[in-house]
Amino acid sequence: MTTFDALADEGFISLTTFRRSGVGVPTTVWVGRDGDALLVTTPRGSGKVKRLRRDPRVSMSPSGRLGKVEDDAPTVAGVGEILDDDTARERCNEILQEKYGLEYRVMMGLEKLGRKGDDNRVILQITRADPTA
Repeated sequence: MTTFDALADEGFISLTTFRRSGVGVPTTVWVGRDGDALLVTTPRGSGKVKRLRRDPRVSMSPSGRLGKVEDDAPTVAGVGEILDDDTARERCNEILQEKYGLEYRVMMGLEKLGRKGDDNRVILQITRADPTA
């Protein structure tokens, strides 16, 4: 069984945010642990950021690199908060670089080339939906 804490050890997770209609929109993301929270980095203008601004609920499941979630994969509830400051970005980058190494550095480097240095990323800090769980 996958718990909130165990999700940080997964290579990728499917992070689901919710539309106004209540329909979930899953996205495959890299994830790292920062104390009792999970961290994800994403472009500031992404759909998940827009959805989280309206509804902080998220659900998460282990997934493959391409987003494949096994039929019997557990789902873990969480609460997302958008962090848009340099300290949060630096902390998240340290955590993800340590976990993913060269792969993360290459992907972020390619993205940075494409946007000509503009730091358009925010950090999603995800905490347990039920802090006693």
